[in-house]
Amino acid sequence: MSFEENTLVDRAAYATARAELGTGFVRILGYFREDGVKSVAAIEAAMRKGQAAALVIPAHTLKGEARQFGAMPLAALAETIEVIARECVERQDTPEEALESVARLRPLFNETLALLESGSAPVMPVRRPPAGGFGRRTLPAG
Repeated sequence: MSFEENTLVDRAAYATARAELGTGFVRILGYFREDGVKSVAAIEAAMRKGQAAALVIPAHTLKGEARQFGAMPLAALAETIEVIARECVERQDTPEEALESVARLRPLFNETLALLESGSAPVMPVRRPPAGGFGRRTLPAG
């Protein structure tokens, strides 16, 4: 990973998630992709409509799922959007102050997801063919 990649994903948290999820890691990452795409779209739609309350749940969901994979900058940006949205709901105000954060969300999500997926190839055990057998000759030890 390059320096920039290290700032997008906490390697230790990513490794922990990968170890804890085991063979389900790739499947769960797929769910993160699906949920994340939906959350980002919902956040953008809510922003276009000026609906602070509609920002809260998808931002909260994205925050939690991003943290699970060590995507801390994405989680922090989603949290910023969530906090602004909650404050706007309390004030009964529109969420214009979240506009800059929402504009940065999709590019950061896409870049982070690409990085997570590039490192998610399942680890396959090395298979060694059995010694001898049809079509194989056994080499003498020596």
